[in-house]
Amino acid sequence: MEDYNFNQQKPDLIDEKQNNGLSLTIFSMTLFILFFIVIIDNDISFVMSILIVLIIHELGHFIAMKLFKYENVKMLFIPLMGAFVKGSRKKYSQKQSFIVAISGPFPGIVIGIILMLYGSQIQSSILLDLGILFLILNIINILPLDPLDGGQMFKLFVRKKHELFLLIFSFISSIFLILFGFILNNYIIMIFGFLIGFKVRSMQKRYQIHKQLKDLNVNYVTTYNSLNYSDFLKIKCVLIENTPSLKKYINLLTEDQIDHIIANQVNNVLDVPIKIDTSSLFKFIILITWILLLVSPFLLFISLDLEWYFSLV
Repeated sequence: MEDYNFNQQKPDLIDEKQNNGLSLTIFSMTLFILFFIVIIDNDISFVMSILIVLIIHELGHFIAMKLFKYENVKMLFIPLMGAFVKGSRKKYSQKQSFIVAISGPFPGIVIGIILMLYGSQIQSSILLDLGILFLILNIINILPLDPLDGGQMFKLFVRKKHELFLLIFSFISSIFLILFGFILNNYIIMIFGFLIGFKVRSMQKRYQIHKQLKDLNVNYVTTYNSLNYSDFLKIKCVLIENTPSLKKYINLLTEDQIDHIIANQVNNVLDVPIKIDTSSLFKFIILITWILLLVSPFLLFISLDLEWYFSLV
């Protein structure tokens, strides 16, 4: 391993600025609407329906994160792709992470079922269309594909520590979505699959770095603040050796710039510890709920008399 002129102490990690979450949400939502209207469909009512489904889904995640004291929680919309809620904690709980993941699709599927039942009863195609939209988007979201909610739940079931298994899982997710998008002639799904493919490459690099750190007996399952200086130096060495671009430009930057970049790069390598606080009963309940959310819409669909609806199509 090469020698580098390291600082005598671990540089401070600069916390993410607390941006105005509401402003970012409104701005990203506006972009989402404009892109959707211009590129996908100029039917305002359909766009608003999509937006309602996404907002209710993400509000579930948002509220759960707030209840569990996540920091810097934001709801953001991605043009042509969807939306997501981001937040962070210094320490994560497996139980809370399960609840956060399922809090998005659960209300959406329940609302979709209610709309379909009531829409079928009064023979309202508008309510039925909205109910179907709720169900389709949320069912897709709980499929065990990374980075969807179903993929996050799947990771929690394997406790996130089986890196090679998760790497293969993400690769399969990428291939599946690319092929699925190709079959449906849907380029958005294909793009989504390729984006996951890029993520797989970064996961592979992270996996290789973690393998090297294990050989060096470095504990990378920790927070940056808890990381000791000796392990910090070892991670820094491994990072520089595995990141040609970082190695190339490190001599062109000021000391402060290097410290900031290295601190963030080291932090990104670390696995935040997850408190394993779920019982077998809790995981069984989550698994049964997950299966019911996937299966119940299909059972409902085949049980309803929708001849009147299809006659309108």
